Amino acid sequence: MLRRSAGWLAGAGPLPTPVRAVFGYYAHSGVFDYGSLQLKQQSDAAVEAMIEEAFAAVEEAIAEEFGYEFVAFSYDTKLVMPAKLTLGQLYRELPSTDHDRAKAMTRLAVEALIDGDMRDAINDDEFEDFAVDFETDVADRRRIAEIAQAILQDRVEDRFDHYDESVRETYRWAVDVSEAHQAQDPAFRELLARARDGDEDALAEIEATYKHAVFEEPPDLFTDAELELPYLKTQYDRVGVIYDAMIEMYRAADLPVDSAFQRSIVLAIVGAQIWLDDVDDYRADMAEGQLTPVTAEYLLADDERAAYESVVAVGEAYLDRARRQATAANSPLTGIATEYIYRDGTPELLPGGDG
Repeated sequence: MLRRSAGWLAGAGPLPTPVRAVFGYYAHSGVFDYGSLQLKQQSDAAVEAMIEEAFAAVEEAIAEEFGYEFVAFSYDTKLVMPAKLTLGQLYRELPSTDHDRAKAMTRLAVEALIDGDMRDAINDDEFEDFAVDFETDVADRRRIAEIAQAILQDRVEDRFDHYDESVRETYRWAVDVSEAHQAQDPAFRELLARARDGDEDALAEIEATYKHAVFEEPPDLFTDAELELPYLKTQYDRVGVIYDAMIEMYRAADLPVDSAFQRSIVLAIVGAQIWLDDVDDYRADMAEGQLTPVTAEYLLADDERAAYESVVAVGEAYLDRARRQATAANSPLTGIATEYIYRDGTPELLPGGDG
């Protein structure tokens, strides 16, 4: 009865999304752990302090470059959520004497994630997330981005020096996989263009090499059933591998992380990419020729309603598995975060949806 009521409350629109996420996870799993919410506050505060420290160094460098006594700098850091969840899980699982070690590795993970994201933004000539509190032109914004990324890169390299070389090698492996996927972007764009022109061979190629692409060497992380998920290979290479490697970095530093937790993080991140970013960006991506699981479904389906239903089915498949793995890992915090992703999505606004 309580779980049914929680499910009803989770679907109640007027409630804030974080509250709906808590009720939704309880409705799915039967787990309500107030302590996990306290862990969230603790890990969030620790990671935010790490980011503030790193950005203080960026602000100092920008101020010196542009002749100011002080500047304020900000950058979108939503991508560090998995690091917050991992720190919270380690707070939960490890004795307090190990918490400083967990924080030190999280500091490296957070700065490496931001550094990598900044590097991608610079490569794509996207500087809008590099925000400062003074007037800038295009050249200024590029220079600010270069300064910020260089500061983060130096900090990351310095932190790697405190760990065994296997930690650095794990990170570099993930970067190599991600960059190899990015290098395929022109080919994927060509496929989308051909498919939009009605090329049946292009549609078949999208189906075979994008939606159902196979790993040459499947990651040990996934079960056989998960390896059958549509878009797993391309989306693992696109975003999942970075977070898979993040967890492996903790392991290389002798910080134990459960495999179920690792799966929940990677599956949730892939799910979030599809359910939030790719759904929100559908029209822009289609106009700009960007192949994603969402634009792919609208090319492959017979009509808009079928495409919408396929997108929902794909997104829910990832988030359902992520939620179940979070429960298996005894990580209510990750389960709630996955539920938040689900509740925050708006697939109904896609063509053929109910919005």
